[in-house]
Amino acid sequence: MSVVEQYARAHIVSDDAIPVDEAVPVILRYDPETDPRSVRFALPGTPEWTCSRSLLEQGLRAPAGTGQVRVWPCGRVQAVVEFHSPQGVSVVQFETKALLRFLRRTYMAAAPVSR
Repeated sequence: MSVVEQYARAHIVSDDAIPVDEAVPVILRYDPETDPRSVRFALPGTPEWTCSRSLLEQGLRAPAGTGQVRVWPCGRVQAVVEFHSPQGVSVVQFETKALLRFLRRTYMAAAPVSR
C-alpha cells in the first residue's frame, strides 16, 4: 500500500485575510499504513485537517458532517469543505472532479494486491 498525495486548487473563504478570488494549492493526502479510514487536507498556513474518507465521499452527494469537518455539494461541479476550530472557520471550495479523482486513487491504493 502506498501513500496518495494530490495537489488541488481551491478557493478559501476564511476569517483570515486570504484574498477570496485567489486559488490556493491544497495538498490532499491519504496514508493507508497510518490511518486507512482517513484523508488529510493541508491548507496554506494552517494545521493539517483530517476527516474520514466516507465523510468526504458522502459530502460530495449530500451535506455531511456535524463536527469539525463538514462537506456538501455546491452546484454540479463544486464541493465545499468547512473546517471548524477554536480560531475560526475556513470554508474551502473545490472542483468536485478533483476530490473524486483523489478518492478513487485512495481506494486503488488501499486495495489488496493479488499475488
